[in-house]
Amino acid sequence: MTPVRPADPPIPSLVHSDVEDDLRATLRALLGERSSWQRVLARLDSPDQPYDDDLWKVLAQDLGLSGLLIPERFGGAGATAREAAVVCEELGRFLTPVPYLASAVLATTAMLSCGPWAEPGIADDLGALAAGTTTATLAVPAQHAPDAEFPRNVTGVRSDGGLALTGTVSHVLAADLADLFVVPAIVDGAAHLALVRGDTDGVAVSRETVLDATRPLGTLELRGAEARVLADPVVAVGALRHTLDTGAALLASEQLGTAEQALDTAVEYLRTRHQFGRPIGSFQALRHRAADLWADLAAARGTARYAAACAAEDSGDFPLAAALASAHVGEIAVHTAEESLHLHGGIGFTWEHPAHLYLKRAMSASLMLGTPDHHYAALTDLADIPGA
Repeated sequence: MTPVRPADPPIPSLVHSDVEDDLRATLRALLGERSSWQRVLARLDSPDQPYDDDLWKVLAQDLGLSGLLIPERFGGAGATAREAAVVCEELGRFLTPVPYLASAVLATTAMLSCGPWAEPGIADDLGALAAGTTTATLAVPAQHAPDAEFPRNVTGVRSDGGLALTGTVSHVLAADLADLFVVPAIVDGAAHLALVRGDTDGVAVSRETVLDATRPLGTLELRGAEARVLADPVVAVGALRHTLDTGAALLASEQLGTAEQALDTAVEYLRTRHQFGRPIGSFQALRHRAADLWADLAAARGTARYAAACAAEDSGDFPLAAALASAHVGEIAVHTAEESLHLHGGIGFTWEHPAHLYLKRAMSASLMLGTPDHHYAALTDLADIPGA
């Protein structure tokens, strides 16, 4: 009898639903008014306040975007990574200086990945995150890749049913804005995830100097800070891996948005800038460069959407799809931003033009959660490529 070959799992749809299209339209209208590149650039002249707190309140509280991934039983929207990817793409398009990736993606996913037994103790915190009244972050270096070894920057000792954590973590996303920190820690020689409140004794945060001032990083110092266990060694490693895979997948959508806007800005310039009595976009060499970028972004768009769809459906391909999106989209985003700056000619190299903003965001994002080269190398194991 011939064995029956199991059916292949269905391929996730890459077509956006009406809900996703409506979400995109709402965000694009709001951010076009409240987060134009002129506003973003003006904010960089006041480095003491890089975040747009008022806009974050609108996004988190009025639109409820901070609770997209949080189940309805905690006051969230119960949406999926597909909707979160749309948000990330539009925030990347407008370089919006808000802690969405840190709080609504990484920290939220980490807390939800710790299992049902952890939920009763963090129900109020999840509710506050969903309501937009609390901001959180994942206390790992921004460059930490999903397949990297569990961080050992922080150690803990048991104290009164909880933990006392000591250690320093550098390059933490939105560290200076966070009310809650999800901290990977080594306790009794084993991996744990713990929750630390920003106003706890023994917690200190300092802001770092970064390439992309629209996305501040900070250093978190813990000196015997009181913490609550979120995940024990059985769950912690897998929960952190899943969190970082999710972050990498949705970061790819953000990179896609940045690259698309960089190309759109360049194309508009090619249409309006005249030389020798004609638009410079009519010159064949420049048209071909713009067309090549458009083709690259078409491929990147499908790659990013597939990663988000795999995350939403908890597909077995998710780790591979996330690594592929991080490698492919990250590389294309940097190349597109570089080409956009060059296509603008001399004006692209000035502070008063937004080209440098897209390039800085693309370059800094390509170093987050693993470089493209790192993810390409990881793909050889995930795809089981022999001899690679």
